[in-house]
This record gives sequence, C-alpha cells and structure tokens, in this order.
Amino acid sequence: MNGWREELFGSPLRSTVSMALIALLGWMAWTAGQWTMTQAVFRPDAEACRAAHGACWGVIAEKWRPLLFGRYPYAEQWRAALALALLMAMLLASAWPRLWRPALALLWGAALALFALLMHGGLFGLSAVPANRWGGLPLTVSLAAASLALAFPLAVLLALARRSRWPVPRSLAATYIELVRGVPLISVLFMASFLLPLLWPTHWRPDVLTRVLAGLTLFVAAYFAEIIRGGLQAVPRGQIESALALGLSRWQVQRHVVLPQALRMVVPALMNSVIGTLKDTSLVTVVGLFELTGALSLALGGDPLWRPFYLEGYLFIALLYWLMCFGLSRYGAWIERRLAAGVAASV
Repeated sequence: MNGWREELFGSPLRSTVSMALIALLGWMAWTAGQWTMTQAVFRPDAEACRAAHGACWGVIAEKWRPLLFGRYPYAEQWRAALALALLMAMLLASAWPRLWRPALALLWGAALALFALLMHGGLFGLSAVPANRWGGLPLTVSLAAASLALAFPLAVLLALARRSRWPVPRSLAATYIELVRGVPLISVLFMASFLLPLLWPTHWRPDVLTRVLAGLTLFVAAYFAEIIRGGLQAVPRGQIESALALGLSRWQVQRHVVLPQALRMVVPALMNSVIGTLKDTSLVTVVGLFELTGALSLALGGDPLWRPFYLEGYLFIALLYWLMCFGLSRYGAWIERRLAAGVAASV
C-alpha cells in the first residue's frame, strides 16, 4: 500500500502529475458515461437518435440480426443461431480437460455434420443456403475453430520435420514455413480465392469458403509450427538420450517425452496465436465473405436511415471480439496454471 502511495504522491511534482491525471481520467469517464448511458438512445428510433447528444444504441436493436448473421436468409436465421449455439457448446465442452477422451472426437464429428446440415441445408426439408451467403458471428467462430483445429496437427508435423535429421523433410518444412510467414495473410486469402480456381479443373472448383479456410489453415500452421519448434528445442537433450537408452523408439520419445513437455511450455504463445487468428478472420471480408465486421458494412451501408451510426456498430462488434478474446485469454491462463500444478504434483 505504501509503495504505490510513494510512487504517486512521494513528491510535490509526483502529486501534481498524479492529481492532474486522475482529474483527466475522471473527466473522460464522466464524458464517456454521459455519451454511452445518460444521453444515449436505446430504442430503434432514427429521429430520436439524430436529435440526441449521446450514443444511438437503437441501431443495434434495429440491426442486430444482419449484424450477427450477415447475408444469411432472414427467415432461416434460426438455423444459423442454432448452429452457432451447437458450435459454442462443443467448444466449451472441449475446453474442459476431463472431457478429453476419444469419444469427444466422435461427438465433434456428429456436431460438425449437424452444423453443416443446419447452415447449408438441402436435406430434411431445409432450404439450401450456399456458403457465400453465410456470415456474421457463425462464420467468424466456425472459420476460427476449423482453421485452428486443422492447423494444429499440420503444425506439429512441420515442427517435427524441421528438427528432423533427414535433410529433405527439414528443407521442405523450413521452405514452407519461411515462405508463408514472409507474406501477409491478405495475400494468402487473395491467392486462395482468385488464383487457385484458375489452377483447378473447371468441373471441380471448391466454393470460396473452402478455399479461404484452406488458405487460413496453411497460414496459421506456419506460425504454430515455429511456436511448437521453440518448445521442442527447450526440452533438455538429456531426457531424450535417457529415453532412448531405456529402449524407446524415436517416435515413442517424441510422443511420450518431448511433445507433452514442449506443448506445455508453449501454451501462452499458442493462446496468443489463437487470439490473433480469431481476429484475423475479419480479413475474409476482402474476398466477399461477410463475417462480423463485414456484416456491419452490409447492415448499415445500404440503409441511409441508419448509416450515420457506424461508430455504435463498430463498438458493438468490438465488444463481441473483446468478450471472445478475453475469454480465450482467461482460459489460457487457467490451462497454464492447471498444467503447472500437475507438473508440481508429479515431482
């Protein structure tokens, strides 16, 4: 207690600066509170919003469905909401270590099949909705989850290949990683969306969502691979030699000795990359997929009545991203503490 008091008010100059900063922060908080709450309009009334001196949260009340679901057909948005709830439930269930069992993979397979059925339709009386009509929060969450799930095993293989004694896989892995990390994600998305279709046969051309997912997966895998390689290099060489001396094969050493320790050590870096990937999904707007940020332009860009209230829309989208990223950050810290406690208990 005395430490921070000394830091803030230990001298006349410090006291003056601290009081000025406190006054400035208080004024900013008061002004922001007035704009966001006391002078704000919460009902979907455009005329009242124009006359008000505060925020127009009525734009969220009026446009929440196109903001959350993008171009998905209005009458079928219950399907997108149900698919999103299913995906979020599976993600929350997968976050609990006690459920990390082989049966969880089977459950994920069934959940993904049901997710695709709800979103795409075409069976059981559900009207077909092409992938280019998907959007909003379901597209953001599904793109992030699918790309991360596909990128992780590829990243492990790349990290192991880059540390291999054999020059061919080591060179190929290093070339791939450095090539992908040397270009921005937006160029990868452009190539996946516009260049790859020119190289494939005209009678077999995946939709834009599949191509974007492939590009995002390959991009994320390159960054994950370098993070995992750092963990692999941090495992003491003596443990590897001891395991080999006990008769374990090199693959058994990697599986039972090296990889568990390496992945445990790189949890913070992996979680940072996961959060970055979630935010990077906003770039798919440039190739015609309207996720959360693209859905905002779609919802307000063609409506002159509500177009002046873009700021409130962006604040709403920012709040959704912050909630997801903050939740991932707290989960990463919890997993890190749990793994550290497990290691301490085993020592």
